[in-house]
Amino acid sequence: MTEFLLQACWWVPLYGLIGAILTLPWSTGTVRTTGPRPAAYFNLLMTVLAFIHGSVIFRATWDRPPQQLLVHWVQAADLNLSFAIEISTISVGAMELVTVLSLLAQIYAIGYMEKDWALARFFGLLGFFEGAISGIAISDSLLLTYALLEVLTLSTYLLVGFWYAQPLVVTAARDAFLTKRVGDVPLLMGVVTLSTLAGSLNFSDLEKWAETATLSPLVATLLGLALIAAPTAKCAQFPFHLWLDEAMEGPNPASIMRNTVVVGAGAYILIKLQPVLALSPVTGVVLVVLGAVTAVGASLVAIAQIDIKRALSHSTSASMGLVFIAVGLNEVDIALLLLFAHSISKALLFMSVGSIILTTNTQDLTEMGGLWSKMPATTMAYLVGAAGMVALLPMGNFWAMRRWLNGFWTVPLWLVVVLLLVNCLTALNLTRVFGLVFAGKPQPKTRRAPEVGWTMALPMVTLTVIGLLVPWILQRWQLLISWTGPWAKTWDFDTLNLLLKTLNVPLLMLSGLIGVGIGVAIYWYGVLPRPVRLPLPAVQDLLAYDFYIDRVYGLTVVWAVASIAKLSAWTDKYVVDGAVNLFGFATIFSGEGLKYSGTGQSQFYVLTIVAGITALLGLIVWQF
Repeated sequence: MTEFLLQACWWVPLYGLIGAILTLPWSTGTVRTTGPRPAAYFNLLMTVLAFIHGSVIFRATWDRPPQQLLVHWVQAADLNLSFAIEISTISVGAMELVTVLSLLAQIYAIGYMEKDWALARFFGLLGFFEGAISGIAISDSLLLTYALLEVLTLSTYLLVGFWYAQPLVVTAARDAFLTKRVGDVPLLMGVVTLSTLAGSLNFSDLEKWAETATLSPLVATLLGLALIAAPTAKCAQFPFHLWLDEAMEGPNPASIMRNTVVVGAGAYILIKLQPVLALSPVTGVVLVVLGAVTAVGASLVAIAQIDIKRALSHSTSASMGLVFIAVGLNEVDIALLLLFAHSISKALLFMSVGSIILTTNTQDLTEMGGLWSKMPATTMAYLVGAAGMVALLPMGNFWAMRRWLNGFWTVPLWLVVVLLLVNCLTALNLTRVFGLVFAGKPQPKTRRAPEVGWTMALPMVTLTVIGLLVPWILQRWQLLISWTGPWAKTWDFDTLNLLLKTLNVPLLMLSGLIGVGIGVAIYWYGVLPRPVRLPLPAVQDLLAYDFYIDRVYGLTVVWAVASIAKLSAWTDKYVVDGAVNLFGFATIFSGEGLKYSGTGQSQFYVLTIVAGITALLGLIVWQF
């Protein structure tokens, strides 16, 4: 039975799609007498089946070599398009993580959206969403992955624009869709190029091809830049980072998935393509630069936000920036650890934020306060999620960061500075949000805020327990490194050896504690008056408005596209249409003029024909 389920692992993504199909009678309004709840239950049931199926095959793949299922789609002459499924601990584990988070998000959504008239449509889109991401997790084919990315882009557009009656929501959905499309087009070019160069689009085949491939520097660079375009957009990295901030206008249960597994899917594809990307040093440098700029910039911008969801969405971009740096430096294992820790912690944060928004009916941080005693489950979920986002012992992100800095004397100084700075700023931002929301005196909108119902509390508490167990999970998976490292053996002096082996831990802890300390001093004890004003208001506005990137786009890209559109419209109206109209007028004028030359005498017509033929022959003779 286990072997059968193992070979049928490709069914797991289909469970979500089946659930989406089962919701159609309620989504389209065909069935109204029962209300939309049965649609949610059908979709939830299919996700439970996907979770059970995934759990069985995850246990079966433990300590077993990766397997591959190959499905031929088109095979003609030299063209061979096939869909490959990878059955390994990593791929199945990633798929199971998606399923678990989707299951908890759906239970959470039943309580969060119980009064929404379009509940069935939301769950249908969520099933569609889940199927696409689960398929990406186990896909070993770049072609299949690209197709599923298109499905994911469409799902994101529909979920962000779920409340389509609001103009701001429509704008956010449009921007998210177009931004991702900008990244998908270069990826398609890279897919076509790789199919020609490598002869296969399976990730396992591409890894073998990359070991012996000899590409010119220009081709390797252009190929690498094309392949990283879509992950850059999916992970909300500079300069494609604005869509994730705007996408917070969608329902919060969708934001839970979007800020965890959607951005994770883009980074996961980047990890799978790492052997091909390593062919170009320039691509690695671009990944590192994009990641560093986004990580530091987004961490700074997050501190200046007063919308609670936008403050957390920018921290998502910052975390994905660290993953980009890890991939650019060929540290794939660290990138996977960062993704795992980030997914659970950020899901917890957005669950707690959704509970706060539903209870207080506001997203403005300046209108909150004093919720820690009124919403204990939400407070605990936020604390565990925040601790998991920062390198604080013994939470999950600490082990990923420590693994990165293990033997940090061999790590570039700039990387140490970036990691410690981002860790400090993230701790400051999360402490700031906690101080504004949970600490202090209750505000009018938080004075009578109760804890959420069990449908929202149950998944939140469950994920809180999972977040606390992340270190134990990593230990069981043998992913925790020892407190000593092989690099330490190169030193001769025992005292210096011991110092170097343990120095990275105090640095990590200190950077996080500095951020927490600054946040506590300002937002709990009121060392500075609130709202906090920087000495230079221009700097504060610069961060609050995301470095004015949207205005830069308006003055450059948007202006250029609008100018080209106006030029194209003018050319079409006056040049193309003018030429066509000119020929039309010439035809009408010549026809009107010729009708008066018709005499009805045949000898006159014959004379005209002879004169024309004579002139034509004379011209030919003159040419030769």
